[in-house]
Amino acid sequence: MSVETTWWWVRHAPTGAKELIGWTDIRADLSDTGSLERLSSALPENAVVVSSDLRRASETADAIAQARPRAPNDSRLREINFGAWESLEFSEIARLHPEISQKYWSNPSSATPPGGESWDSVSARVSSFVQEFSRDHCGEDIVAVSHFGAILTQIQNATRQPVSQVAGNKIENLSITKIRLFDGGICRLLP
Repeated sequence: MSVETTWWWVRHAPTGAKELIGWTDIRADLSDTGSLERLSSALPENAVVVSSDLRRASETADAIAQARPRAPNDSRLREINFGAWESLEFSEIARLHPEISQKYWSNPSSATPPGGESWDSVSARVSSFVQEFSRDHCGEDIVAVSHFGAILTQIQNATRQPVSQVAGNKIENLSITKIRLFDGGICRLLP
């Protein structure tokens, strides 16, 4: 019989930023306590909660954890490192790096932001954490508060879609993406 571990991926609360803030450590807006309470009530009561070490994720995790066990933050759950593009708006990136930005936004695996990390690097980083944490919490529910790009890498792992297709997914702040892992290494995106 296969053992199932369910990941409840939560995107952090909104920041209000209009620019790319991959590894830029800014706070989330946690003022919508009603939304945070509804989110927390939609998560399994016995789940372990873990998050990225960036404040917008870790503070969101603290806000929804309630009585759930809270694992230490982990930097492997961080957003994509956008390097020289950090804190720039999309129009500024397109002006400064027109060719590479066009490649990056159409297919992130085909280009890397200057000084940043590739899609494959992000996917490997997040997936290494998922595999390790899943071994330590096999058969449990795990709430992981993370970022848009990190969650997309796990959707790609679950669906086996090309990154160009996965990148079109919309993941709202404070939304849940459920992915079930089976002990044979297979994973499945859940409705």
